[in-house]
Amino acid sequence: MTQTQSGARSRTFEWTDPAVHADLAGERSGLELLQAMSRGELPAPPVMRLIDMGGMEVSEGSVTVHLDPQEFHYNPLGTVHGGVLSTMLDTAAACSVHSTLPAGVGYTSLDLTVKFLRPATLDSGRLTTTGTVLQRGRRTALAEARMTDAQGRLVAHATSTCMILEPPTRR
Repeated sequence: MTQTQSGARSRTFEWTDPAVHADLAGERSGLELLQAMSRGELPAPPVMRLIDMGGMEVSEGSVTVHLDPQEFHYNPLGTVHGGVLSTMLDTAAACSVHSTLPAGVGYTSLDLTVKFLRPATLDSGRLTTTGTVLQRGRRTALAEARMTDAQGRLVAHATSTCMILEPPTRR
């Protein structure tokens, strides 16, 4: 982040072609794809670069993502914007579902219900968001995500329903 003479701040970031992940989704399971990203073998998806997520840990049915709050995450009230927190919760919950899917099977979020429990600021320290699959069927999955601050206090909680997208049947 840089600051101009007028006090305005600027930020530059880069991302890789999102087709990289889409092309591999037919060849690798969700777990394999996410683990490769967590090890740095595949680039982070653009949204992770956009909000500056700080890495992820992946196991089957659970994904943890991190965020170090920055000024560019702030809303006009001086706290991390709820949309940024919701993005973290959605990422953790939905990716936990993705970690259970075989190659060629996709998903999309149907809903996300978020409860904000305390404000997040620079003083919160690293935010850790862990998503866990609660139930997975053939067509939908239910997941939750819990976000804690550096002191282990619950900042936000979400539940999400994901629709599982089977590959088209060839005739």
